[in-house]
Amino acid sequence: MSSRFSNPLRFASKLVVHAWGEMLSLKFHHHASSAPIMTDAIPSEYFITEAKRLVDGASSNSIPMRILGALAVRIHSPEFVDLHHQLGRLAGSTEFTDIDVITYNDTRDKLERFFGSMGYNPEPRVRKTPAIWAYRQMYIEPKGQFHVDVFFDTLEMSHTVDFRNRLEVDYPTISLADLLLEKMQIHHINEKDIKDTIVLIRAHQVGDTDKECINQSYIARVLSGDWGFYHTVSLNLAKTKLLLQEYNVPDKDKIDVEAKIQQLLDRMEKEPKSMKFNMRAKVGEKKKWYNDVDETIRA
Repeated sequence: MSSRFSNPLRFASKLVVHAWGEMLSLKFHHHASSAPIMTDAIPSEYFITEAKRLVDGASSNSIPMRILGALAVRIHSPEFVDLHHQLGRLAGSTEFTDIDVITYNDTRDKLERFFGSMGYNPEPRVRKTPAIWAYRQMYIEPKGQFHVDVFFDTLEMSHTVDFRNRLEVDYPTISLADLLLEKMQIHHINEKDIKDTIVLIRAHQVGDTDKECINQSYIARVLSGDWGFYHTVSLNLAKTKLLLQEYNVPDKDKIDVEAKIQQLLDRMEKEPKSMKFNMRAKVGEKKKWYNDVDETIRA
């Protein structure tokens, strides 16, 4: 048998990712009734209100659901919107283009009925593709203005961020530590994610709890068993420190963020590492340590 098919699960996963990228390359210009999805000048507050409405509705239906990505950063950091603007992250008339949420895999069969009760329809092409629907679901906003991406249990991008037993930590978004890991796990990171990270760090303390705090102990524990994940996060935090100096933001913000990043790096370094970590660390960058991810399927 060809080595290409030697790991059926891995090969199937690649097929799903490829199919998903092909789907999203169409940009989903039509929802179930073929009306165009328009994202011009949709107020940011509508995205925030609608995302919270979905999470509240899901909670009422015993479905743990939390908000991901840039929208979660904005919800957690409202007092630093001006910093986001100074960084040039929120330029343009539309700050957000969709809503990303995550829930547990065992709620999968409840979602179509739930979203229907909230006025949302499944994206028809995704719904008709079982391999994709089992991996990630998509629903169209009642007016066809944008879509909601639904992930299950994990985010499998450059590295895997595991949310099992983590969704109850915060509300209505994922925890700040998980949000930082979501942003920093991207190997080919872009400036949008770096700017979101700067705002997230500036708006919160770094400590050993999840209560309105970036939990450095949790981050260090997660990374202590996976050298590749650790390496990517370390590189991206260092890159964030470097780019921070180039941005036209107040010195007090730069000093604050730089100090917190160094605190995170020091805590990550201090955490005892697993045998698996240490063995992989000896190989280093001689072997690829991250997964390639199409830009179109990132959260």
